[in-house]
Amino acid sequence: MTFKKEFWALLSIFLLPIGLGTLFFYLNPGYFSQNTVNYGELISPVIVTEKSDIELMGDASLDGIWTFAYLTESCDSLCDKAVEDVKTIRTLINMDMRRIQRVLIAKDGSRPSQEDESLILARINSEELSNKLASFPKNSIFLIDPIGNFMLYYNPTDINVKFVLKDLKRLLKYSRLG
Repeated sequence: MTFKKEFWALLSIFLLPIGLGTLFFYLNPGYFSQNTVNYGELISPVIVTEKSDIELMGDASLDGIWTFAYLTESCDSLCDKAVEDVKTIRTLINMDMRRIQRVLIAKDGSRPSQEDESLILARINSEELSNKLASFPKNSIFLIDPIGNFMLYYNPTDINVKFVLKDLKRLLKYSRLG
């Protein structure tokens, strides 16, 4: 084999994979963005909140802690089940349980049928935030990050505790906040 043939063979061995990879990336852009590992629905763009947007009862705060927020019109049997599911998820997270809090946002101010001391009651003060959250399915469970951004939501009618637990463990593993 001559020097020129060896040179072109080596050059193609190194450049061909780069060229094919680049070509595949640009000709099929949806391939990489459609496959996600999360089970909840990402909110894109995230819904940013201010401290005055959500009024939490007691001395609770959204700062520095992950929050599961259940948003509903009024607390009925579906609300009771969703609150119980979120409590189960928080309990099953075990060691990181201190990093998560639970919030119930009922627009009419109702409470679940069973008294729960660790459940934080809240209400939304901002009309803008209410309008943004109205675009999601009714009675959704939201995950709020330690900065106060609504970033993920789950539909409580078909919630799978194991899948939510996987999402949460992955988030807490890689999160340096909360």
